[in-house]
Amino acid sequence: MKIFLFAFSLFLFVSETFSQDKKAYQIFTAQGKKTHYKKMLKTAEKADIVLFGEQHNSAIAHWLQYELTADLHPRRKLILGAEMFERDNQDALTAYTLGEIDQKAFDTLARFWSNYKTDYKPLVDFARENKLEFIATNIPRRYANQVYKQGLASLDSLSEKEKSWIVPLPFPFDPELPTYKEMLNMMGDHGTPELVLAQAIKDATMAHSILKYFKKDHLFLHYHGAYHSDFYEGIHWYLKLEQPGLKYVTISTVTQKNLDKLEESHLKKADFIIVVDENVTTTY
Repeated sequence: MKIFLFAFSLFLFVSETFSQDKKAYQIFTAQGKKTHYKKMLKTAEKADIVLFGEQHNSAIAHWLQYELTADLHPRRKLILGAEMFERDNQDALTAYTLGEIDQKAFDTLARFWSNYKTDYKPLVDFARENKLEFIATNIPRRYANQVYKQGLASLDSLSEKEKSWIVPLPFPFDPELPTYKEMLNMMGDHGTPELVLAQAIKDATMAHSILKYFKKDHLFLHYHGAYHSDFYEGIHWYLKLEQPGLKYVTISTVTQKNLDKLEESHLKKADFIIVVDENVTTTY
């Protein structure tokens, strides 16, 4: 009996200790039910295309992107892609991942986000080490800015080579999609139809790039800001419009003060919502 009481007391102590551990994140389903990484991994494993929406400065999101990529690699043939690389940088990105150029040469040939070294280089190097394709999916920023400032018609004067870096024009556009309407409202007096159109051409170009490089029996894993696929709009909307028969899995990243319950505003943002504690240090 004494041994039993000791064991039971030890169990209570350990349980209490672990229950007090602080968590950095919690994964939820679209309906707000708590789930876990293994479930997300198993679901992603069965997809044709996984859209991993991040908060650009979230260390947890970047870590989970790497972990998901590494865990999917032995299970599926992978193709990687990212918003953070623009279409006109594809040659340099391919040369680096194939080992044809080193990092120094890559630095001179490609444009990088300011947080490339900490947040995206590990993924690119993973592709290089494992001989995976890594696709630059985004429209060159200068053309998106051109749409914002001068309208879509201004792209008509681009060369054929420049147009090859953009979704074929004209492209479908629905300004009534809730995320686009919200963007317009959030910008207030600074919001214009051209601003939303510039966002849409990014989404459409990324979706077009994904489908262009997608291969049967492969899994295309794409990294981007969560806003580009939240609520199954943006990139996801364009993908479904073009290829409704493929299996898509979406992931979003949000921050909350409380990890116990998914806030109502985040419900149905994605198949899996990664809630990061708002006190977790960011990468910038």
